[in-house]
Amino acid sequence: MKPTDARSLHGHVVRELGTRIVAGDLKPGDVLPREDALAESMQVSRNALREALKVLSSKGLIEARPKIGTRVRAREFWNQLDADVLSWRCASMPTDDFVDKLVEMRELIEPAAAAAAAQRRTSADLSRIDAAYRKMEASRDAGEWATADLAFHNAILQATGNELMSSLFAVIESVFGMFFVLSAETAGDFKYSLPQHHKVLEAIRRNQPEAARKAMQAMIVDARSNLDKRRKTNGKKQR
Repeated sequence: MKPTDARSLHGHVVRELGTRIVAGDLKPGDVLPREDALAESMQVSRNALREALKVLSSKGLIEARPKIGTRVRAREFWNQLDADVLSWRCASMPTDDFVDKLVEMRELIEPAAAAAAAQRRTSADLSRIDAAYRKMEASRDAGEWATADLAFHNAILQATGNELMSSLFAVIESVFGMFFVLSAETAGDFKYSLPQHHKVLEAIRRNQPEAARKAMQAMIVDARSNLDKRRKTNGKKQR
């Protein structure tokens, strides 16, 4: 599921209201202003506003109640894996919280995916993983590295042969992208983890699931350690 296009009028309203809800500016139980007042304040037509409210309702963020109006729903009703909701949550979260939760999610998913890819990958799968690795190797800055890094991990999920795993990447792509950018910018040398990526690639090439699992796990642990060091350094500077 792709994020809502914020360039359209109703897309702009979806993003503005969604961000305010997820950030806590609009709290669960809060009732939105009347339709005409809200449309005027956001400088959009009532039709555009209605379309936006339908989208937010489908994401579980709001609900219309008779005699009450449209109110914000409790967090447990939100569609947490919706691409927009996930992106808004990550953007509004303190960086440390975002990193901790994302690293935990990576630890649960990616080592198993690497092992499955080592067992099931096709020659075409291997070519895609290898091509992404070569782009990482050739990257000239942290931005190019992060883009190639994202392609590398996507190719591994695709190589699992599990369409549910492949679909999962479509949901978390933007969040992984944010993580890889942060990780690259945090490292003194953004290519420092290239040897670890090579170990994962070679384990998959040689059809060695346990080696692929361990190499991926080591990569994630190292990324966590690298970010923790930067966190401690920043903490000392602020004292």
